[in-house]
Amino acid sequence: MLLGWSQATYAAELSVKGDTAEVTRDVDGGLQTVAVKIPAIVLVDLCLNEPRCASLPNMMTAKAKPFVAKTPADYGVDVAPRLPVVQTAELAGPKAGVKVGSVGEPYAKLKVEAGVI
Repeated sequence: MLLGWSQATYAAELSVKGDTAEVTRDVDGGLQTVAVKIPAIVLVDLCLNEPRCASLPNMMTAKAKPFVAKTPADYGVDVAPRLPVVQTAELAGPKAGVKVGSVGEPYAKLKVEAGVI
């Protein structure tokens, strides 16, 4: 929302045509296709990706290569927070329950004390 870009969620299929992206997604009644203007944020469903498994020779080759640690600054990215934290508070814990003596007592408590019945 801060960027002002279009967004599409649960994408099962994605195609780019010019300056728009057509996103097909599964909904309760079938499939829904929406067109969003690029640049856009698209959240994809698991069915869109077909994971690849690395072979053992490729794993061994990758293991032998040196690891070069990079920072966001190496890519020209500023990671400073842009939204101020106004307040952080802990949620109140659940209230203790009430033991009742008979089967009819909960009904009376809901009617008289809580006023919900």
